[in-house]
Amino acid sequence: MIRFSQFSLRRGAKVLLEGADALVNPGERVGLIGANGSGKSSLFSVLRGELHADKGDAEFPAHWRVAHVVQEIPALDRPALEYAIDGDRTLRILERKLSQAARENDGNRIGEMHAALGDAGAYTVRSRAEQLLIGLGFTNDELETPVSSFSGGWRMRLNLARALMCPSDLLLLDEPTNHLDLDAILWVEEWLKRYAGTLLVVSHDRDFLDGVVNVILHIDQKKLRRYAGNYSAFEVQRAQAVVLAAGQRDKQERERAHLQSFIDRFRAKATKARQAQSRMKMLARMEELAPLHVAAPFSFEFREPLRAPNPLLVLEKADAGYGERTVLRGIDFSLQSEQRYGLLGINGAGKSTLIKTIAGELKPLRGSAIFNKGLQVGYFAQQQIEMLRDDQSPLWHLLRIAPDAREQDLRNFLGGFDFAGDMATGSIAHFSGGEKARLALALIVWRRPNLLLLDEPTNHLDLETREALTVALAQFEGTLVLVSHDRHLLRATTDQLLIVADGSLRPFDGDLDDYRDWLLKSRREKPVAAAPPAPPAPKTAPKAAADRSGNRKVLEARIRRLEEMIARLSAKKTDMEARLADPRVYQEESRAVLQALLLDQAYVGRELGQLEGEWLDRQAELESCAR
Repeated sequence: MIRFSQFSLRRGAKVLLEGADALVNPGERVGLIGANGSGKSSLFSVLRGELHADKGDAEFPAHWRVAHVVQEIPALDRPALEYAIDGDRTLRILERKLSQAARENDGNRIGEMHAALGDAGAYTVRSRAEQLLIGLGFTNDELETPVSSFSGGWRMRLNLARALMCPSDLLLLDEPTNHLDLDAILWVEEWLKRYAGTLLVVSHDRDFLDGVVNVILHIDQKKLRRYAGNYSAFEVQRAQAVVLAAGQRDKQERERAHLQSFIDRFRAKATKARQAQSRMKMLARMEELAPLHVAAPFSFEFREPLRAPNPLLVLEKADAGYGERTVLRGIDFSLQSEQRYGLLGINGAGKSTLIKTIAGELKPLRGSAIFNKGLQVGYFAQQQIEMLRDDQSPLWHLLRIAPDAREQDLRNFLGGFDFAGDMATGSIAHFSGGEKARLALALIVWRRPNLLLLDEPTNHLDLETREALTVALAQFEGTLVLVSHDRHLLRATTDQLLIVADGSLRPFDGDLDDYRDWLLKSRREKPVAAAPPAPPAPKTAPKAAADRSGNRKVLEARIRRLEEMIARLSAKKTDMEARLADPRVYQEESRAVLQALLLDQAYVGRELGQLEGEWLDRQAELESCAR
């Protein structure tokens, strides 16, 4: 087991951990979480023997083999497949000993080495490495390609492959999903579920943590706090602790009152009270978690777009690509007001190319792109933070796009993104990747876009900032196109999925669970590399049960979207009622405004009633599926 006893760790003048105690049992899969800079990577360095405790002990069995992902990105001529196999250091040592015995013509030694190599899996190692690399997104043609020919992100995948090829008792993974697309993340998730050793993983992907870990170690106030279960279980336990410890009662009560208004409204439908029970249970869980969100250090919201043109843009028979290289062909696609799309597809399939074409950064190679004059695009590219000036301040960046705004208004706005005081006026050279990503988001929010194009916006964000972005996007009133490997973000903010594959764009009929099942099914004949055999699969359920499961997923996805639409319309209705309560709106000069408000109120009320009715009907269908 791993035991931390009165463990203290300091980096420079900063104390990261002080008198911390924690225990990790053999075979546990542990998610190590905490704010950026709290000491997660330093703790890994201690377990690798690169750092030592300032006080106390960090102990685990001396015979344990430790594997980790190295951060160096070498430019080697060695083929990718051989580079991955190099991760099995014991195997490579045995191969060298066999070569030496062969040179010395030592028959006994040659026999011993062949036996040892058999025990080490030498005769299956190439097929295991091939399956591992293909699972991580490499093609068969790339297996013999030199490491030096790959980009930095793909070399990091090779380093991950080396770590997974290494037989180990303790596996340390620090942000393993950062350079992976969703397909590769799902593959790694399945691999880790079968890993027999002890796993410690740092990740800001909550769905990945939920799927992999069974223990959470939280670095909080310089202590290590252990929670049983996955990240969602930790979140509930943490929220309960915040209720007991935090002095934020007023905020919590306001959030409870807001949630209670939803519950009361559905309970009032006496004829449908039974169908409303599921909704009430969901709201009760939201209430449990409300203290955690209230106490979170950061939150923001997108400002309402100034215009809502419809359609925003239309692509007709468009080919997208670069120069002479066509990536996507024959795209027929239009974006309507308030649509929310998630783009799926492996890295290199063309998701970013499509986003750039929609943003107007790339002109179609053939066909046409028609943009509405009222279109206001907010575009977050994968390299967005690299476009910021390190020698300038957040205020300088905001002044560039809002030169006529009052400085105090800009400072107040930046304060809402946690850039207060000197942070607003100082150079961003020492900002973390997450802080720069947050600044890039702030610049987009200021423009009040009616179309958000987000290409992997969470790559540098910690869990709390990801959650703030998720909440803000769920309430965004414009149109959204999102590329992300963060499944929690995709589930919470999009209601339609598109897949980019084989040079085309097409709808994906299903949700993210269906996409995961489809990927795993397509790899069914390719067993997970280098991992122990999976337990026997349960017998196949009857077809009727499978049909019910599929219907349930569709219903759940529709119910989630209905709940988002109801929340948004309810907020609009509340705002209209507040404006109608203002005596000034009934004065003669405001007659046109009053008429527009009354018409909008009638429309919103009718729409809200229809959505609530559909929600109750879908809940009834969902309950019948469950029976």
